[in-house]
Amino acid sequence: MNALHSAWFNQIPPVVSVGVWLGSGMLVGAFHFLTLRRTVKMVAAARPLLLPLGLHLIRFVLMAALLAIVANLLGALPLLMATMGILIMRTIIVRLEAPS
Repeated sequence: MNALHSAWFNQIPPVVSVGVWLGSGMLVGAFHFLTLRRTVKMVAAARPLLLPLGLHLIRFVLMAALLAIVANLLGALPLLMATMGILIMRTIIVRLEAPS
């Protein structure tokens, strides 16, 4: 483990840590899937492809950066919780967008 991990992460109760990483994953997941919805609408409206492609790239870079930082600095449990938060938001947004 590195110095950042041992300096503050071990002092946080595990329940709080799980909640923080689950919440951060949910925030990134909400951003990711809501911007995906916007990107799909832009492509369907036959807009120029530069803006949707840029938004698509930003989505993937943000998701990859968060997961890489969490995995590299903090380990498996925070990575799993952030990923679970992303998947929870995916389920929620897909259900909200589903036709009735």
